[in-house]
Amino acid sequence: MQAIETKYYGPTNYRSSRIRVRCQARTIFVSWDHALGVEDNHDAAARTLAEKLAWFGRWFSGALADGSGNVYVRAMNDNAAAFVVEAGE
Repeated sequence: MQAIETKYYGPTNYRSSRIRVRCQARTIFVSWDHALGVEDNHDAAARTLAEKLAWFGRWFSGALADGSGNVYVRAMNDNAAAFVVEAGE
């Protein structure tokens, strides 16, 4: 399974604000929805791509290191984690 990455692009003279949504399989642009907040826009954009690719399941998000967007990964099953960090380790 591939991760999905979102990145915000502000308005230009020719295009309104939008979010680039990409993974290895595909890249799309989703228009910014001014009725939603920042995180909700990124979540909705990532969901749009996941639905187009029929990637069903539970998705988890985190911020990109440069703060320009998010990355989304799908849990392989409802109880699996790649790793767990316990307090005090």
